[in-house]
Amino acid sequence: MPRTTKASNAVLRLQQRSNNTAYSMVSTANSLFYLALNISADKTEKLCAPLEMDAFVHFVNNINKTAPRKPSKLDTQFEAKLKHSSKTKPE
Repeated sequence: MPRTTKASNAVLRLQQRSNNTAYSMVSTANSLFYLALNISADKTEKLCAPLEMDAFVHFVNNINKTAPRKPSKLDTQFEAKLKHSSKTKPE
């Protein structure tokens, strides 16, 4: 069986980008991989057909490409100032 580190790391990155740990990688007996979404304890949705490792990594990397952006300290302060100014604004 080929090394699955590359495929499992792609799924970990997807989980981080999407803030969803319900994604999982399933490897078949013939060294193919598919992505699954765990909906509940007894229900799993298959998100793709079994793929070779490179195709699987490419598929996973193209899901939810942008990572969630952490607001900077300035963004947080600006947001607080906007909220404060809308509360003190006379009607």
